[in-house]
Order: sequence, then C-alpha cells, then structure tokens
Amino acid sequence: MLVLDEAHTRAALPWRPLIEAIAAMFAGECVMPVRHHHDMEVPGEENATLLLMPAWVPGRYAGVKMVSVFPGNASRSLPAIFGTYILSSAATGQVLAAIDGGELTARRTAATSALAARHLARADAAELLVCGTGRLSLNMIQAHAAVRNLARIRVWGRNRDAAEKIAEEARAIGLPAEAAADLEAATRDADVISCATLSSEPLIRGEWLKAGAHLDLVGAFKPTMRETDDESIRRSLVFVDTRAGAQAEAGDIVQPLKSGLLRQEDIRAELSELVRGSRPGRTDDSAITLFKSVGAALEDLAGAILAYERSR
Repeated sequence: MLVLDEAHTRAALPWRPLIEAIAAMFAGECVMPVRHHHDMEVPGEENATLLLMPAWVPGRYAGVKMVSVFPGNASRSLPAIFGTYILSSAATGQVLAAIDGGELTARRTAATSALAARHLARADAAELLVCGTGRLSLNMIQAHAAVRNLARIRVWGRNRDAAEKIAEEARAIGLPAEAAADLEAATRDADVISCATLSSEPLIRGEWLKAGAHLDLVGAFKPTMRETDDESIRRSLVFVDTRAGAQAEAGDIVQPLKSGLLRQEDIRAELSELVRGSRPGRTDDSAITLFKSVGAALEDLAGAILAYERSR
C-alpha cells in the first residue's frame, strides 16, 4: 500500500492536472452518497465529530475520507482536525493508498474554486482578493493563478500580520501579492473575490461589488455562518458546487432560501452542469457571479486518484 504524507501529497497534486482531474470527475459518473456525520463522546470534554465521505467510480476506484474534529485538542497543543483518505480498487476492494487528508482537502478545495472561476469569472480578470489567512489562503492564490494571469493579488484578514505573512509567502513563489488594509476598497477593485473564512457575519457587502466581479465563497460551511450579505445575493447570478450540499449546509445559500430572497430555481447551475456544458456560466461581462462551494466527495476522489497514479 502506498502511503503519502503531507509533503508527498502536495508534490503529487500540481494545480493544472488537479483542476483537470476534478473537472473530469464532475463530468463523469462518480457515485457520491451523502456523507456520514457522527458525534463522539469525549469524557469531560466537548463532543468530537467523525465525518466519513465515500465516493466511487464503478469498476475503477473507491475511496473514503475520514475526518475527526476534537475541539479539546487545543488544550493538548494538538490540531483540532485530523484526516486521512483511503483509496481502494473498485474492482477488487484492495486498498491502494493512504493519503494525507488535510493537504488533499486544501488543494482540491482551491482547485475546485479555480475550476468554477474558469467558467464564471471574466476572461480578462486580473485582480484577485483573498479574504482569510488560514491554511486555504495560499492555496487559493496558487490555484487561481494557475488558470489566469493575475497582475495583482491582495490578501485581507482581521489580523494584518497574518495577511502580510500570506502575501510574503506568495511573493516568495513569484506571485504579485500584498496585504490589504481596507476590505471595502480592495473588494471594490477586485475582479475575483475569494473568501475562505469561518465568519458567522457577512464580510462582503453587495454594494461594494463592481460590475463583472466574480465572488467565490468556500468558508461559512454551516447554515448559521455567512461571508456575504443579502445584497450580494440579490445582485448576483448564483452557482454552486452541488445543489444538495449548498442548500443543506451553506449559510450563504440556506439563509436567503429561508427568507425567500433566493429561490431554488434561482440557482443557475451546479458545477457538473457547467463542466458538461448543459447550463451556461458567464454570458455577460457586466454580470456579477457568485459561486458557493461546500465540498464534494468526488473532489477528494479525483485528487486521490491523481496522487496515487502520479506516485506509484
């Protein structure tokens, strides 16, 4: 069995091949059951969570991502989240690889956003704003830079030092990045705004979005969380990675649906329809587009297969 740690997983998933692998998986016939979500009691502490995300391509590959979330790990100086991906043959059941789940998740999430932007951002989009300074931030910068020529990249975070650090890391690999002090000003200038935060309150205001902007939302993964306000929804053409996931989990979609601001039929397309060409993406350079991603097990499977086939 092949074992890929964080560094080997990163090396096995270059951006362009990963974006193409995810596109092919969205266009294909992957089977993706609803993910399993289990609370686990931890004596004397807040409950932990076990997530199991299976997917398979009949006769080829099957995989499951196992993620554990232990809030009490903060007191032990350990990460709260651990994850592993197990890839198997879907013809024999033989286990083929164990792959670092954290790195796989970070890279496939960013690659999926870049894939969506290829269909939804203007062809001449040249300025990227990344909101958030967590693990995903540098990945988002690299993934978007892989699909278009970016003349300016700005990073905003509540902690200015953290934003400066992400920008410095991006500059070290040759990307034109700088920290942004003013979120409103940076948003008004940006062609693509990519948010990867844990915000419970809207960060991006719809009134700030310029004509032709593309808004990419990958944080706010619970119904109670939001990265954008109602005006952003009102002004945008809305797209999602999967309708089932976004309508159940994403606060930026769930809350407007509940209030009646957004109707299910207002969601223009999910990513599989964009990739297959069965529904259009951007058709007007002046339109504002919004893409909400909550993650799909087929993205993990696509990345795991690519990492395995490049590494074996």
